[in-house]
Amino acid sequence: MLTETNVLSTCRSMFGAPKYETSGVAIFQGDCLDFMRQLPSEIVNLTVTSPPYNIGKEYETAFSQARYLDWCEEWIKEIHRLTRSDGAFWLNLGYFEVPNKGRAIPIPYLLWDRSPFYFMQEIVWNYGAGVACRNMLSPRNEKFLWYVKDRLSYHFNLDAIRDPDVKYPNQKKNGKLKCNPLGKNPTDVWQIPKVTSGKNRSSDERTPHPAQFPIAIIDRIIKCSSNKGDVILDPFMGSGTTAEAALRTGRSVIGFELNSGYIEIAAQRIKNYLEAKHCADSPPG
Repeated sequence: MLTETNVLSTCRSMFGAPKYETSGVAIFQGDCLDFMRQLPSEIVNLTVTSPPYNIGKEYETAFSQARYLDWCEEWIKEIHRLTRSDGAFWLNLGYFEVPNKGRAIPIPYLLWDRSPFYFMQEIVWNYGAGVACRNMLSPRNEKFLWYVKDRLSYHFNLDAIRDPDVKYPNQKKNGKLKCNPLGKNPTDVWQIPKVTSGKNRSSDERTPHPAQFPIAIIDRIIKCSSNKGDVILDPFMGSGTTAEAALRTGRSVIGFELNSGYIEIAAQRIKNYLEAKHCADSPPG
């Protein structure tokens, strides 16, 4: 089995120099299917990604819904092949309209059974802010589907993601604490604010990318489903949230991205993080 260092070296030897690279990070520009089909099997521990939703955004190639779902199935099968036997896959997608069937169908519901992975659980991300609607309830959530390759052998690092916000942390039963001192299980509904934009309400982590994830949610996923030193894959790298979260948690990351401008955004935020970390780690004086 390839080590973390060998995985990144293999990618460089096969594809040439990444569009952006630093210690523990390699981001290649191009179609993720083209890249993934060339890689050897079982080399990544965890994939975390959110592909285009096929709803007409500036960064999307428009497909018919049937072709879009077929395309998703193609790259999901490649991710499955690349995933190690105890690895996992976390997929986020939003909603779209299915003609004559529904206005806001969660896209993951159309894909869950088209995957060779074992479906563990749906996670609801409640992000708290969004568009206001007049003729339906205002949407305030998206779905993550958590898959594993082997339902009997996978990583679930609960202690790494426990929620310290416990109402009665010192409550005891028979002389023993009722709650784990590290906190409680965060449940399958995650209340994490969106990365907002705007002159007066822009999030500190905001980049120019139009669909950026909060680092808190990717950080939790990576800690939950992988270990330090593991290799994380994001075939739709976008603004680089997965890369930054991987570095923050001691993992390496491989990313693919079509848009050179988005790679520049990802590269800059990684540089900013590494510079801030270097300053924090440097002794004063």
